[in-house]
Amino acid sequence: MAHSTLTPVFVGLRTGLHVLFAALLGLVVVRIVVVGAPGSWVQLVLAVVFAGVYVLGAVVARAAESRRALAGAAWVVALTLVWIALLVLVPEAAYLVFPLFFLYLHVFPRSVGPVAVVVATLVAVVALGLHGGFTVGGVVGPLVGAGVALLIGLGYRALAREAVEREALVAELLATRDRLAATEHEQGVLAERARLAREIHDTVAQGLSSIQMLLHAAERADGDRPGLEHIRLARETAADGLADTRRFIRELTPPSLDQGLAAALRRLAEQQWSRDGLTVTVDVPEVALPMDVQTALLRIAQGAVANVVQHAHAADVRLSLTVDGREARLTVGDDGVGFDPVTARERAGASDSFGLRAIEDRVAQFGGRLEIDSAPGRGTTLVAVLEVS
Repeated sequence: MAHSTLTPVFVGLRTGLHVLFAALLGLVVVRIVVVGAPGSWVQLVLAVVFAGVYVLGAVVARAAESRRALAGAAWVVALTLVWIALLVLVPEAAYLVFPLFFLYLHVFPRSVGPVAVVVATLVAVVALGLHGGFTVGGVVGPLVGAGVALLIGLGYRALAREAVEREALVAELLATRDRLAATEHEQGVLAERARLAREIHDTVAQGLSSIQMLLHAAERADGDRPGLEHIRLARETAADGLADTRRFIRELTPPSLDQGLAAALRRLAEQQWSRDGLTVTVDVPEVALPMDVQTALLRIAQGAVANVVQHAHAADVRLSLTVDGREARLTVGDDGVGFDPVTARERAGASDSFGLRAIEDRVAQFGGRLEIDSAPGRGTTLVAVLEVS
């Protein structure tokens, strides 16, 4: 599991399990040494083998991901077989069933783990009964241990699931923050480019155009006056400067909008028809809008059409734009399968709703509003209203 705020908790639980195994196994070894029954060396060998198999689990835990489940199950089965052999000779080995419970719940699938716990509990109860007779403590003790282990195991699973969900949520929030930062940076760059283009057009370009017109008028007024060649050279220089200035203005304009928003949306319609077979009808007048607003409207239209292609299963899409005072209204309608807008917003963390969130974020950056009229089976109409400064 990737590092998270709950990683120390999981490390603490694993460490506690290791300590519990070592303590209980140490108790079994002490009992073997103190009693000193015939064949105690066999019991010690089994205890050492049990410890060795358990330590081997640390290596199994680092196996390749594709083999980890199978290797872990084989390891736990081998550990259980050694434990049963030790339990036949040493009744105190029944105590080792408690940490084994946690291994069953952790390594085996969710449906297999509890069954393994029940079987191991029965084995421990029968072994204790055969060694010293069936007593209330010999029966209740393993049952209580199994119940406690099941409750702790369920809590561990819930905690692990919560950690995964929290990490996914944090990752999504970080990704959204990065996307918003990138979008804000893009909008800032576009706004600055648009401002520079307007400033150059309204100052330098207009001044050079006026100079060229005045020099041209002076050139025509008296074709024989002295210094006419200098006037002609100045006019040609002003004309060259004006051409360079207009080229700078064009370069400051985004390539997709070099011929205006209407042309860019018509190209979008042609691309969707040739690539996806989607018929896109465009009703967008030639209007003068700030470059950042044009860029935002184009990106919204691209995102909305992409959503139609991916989710709506539509055949026809309609794009229309109206400008009324300080508002630009872009409408994107389709004849697809539709959806429930409330449900779509509630599952905002899902990957298939990112396109809608991106559109909402872009609209919000311009102080606008987004209206969605849709229902399953009757298509969708999306209206984005942006403020035009």
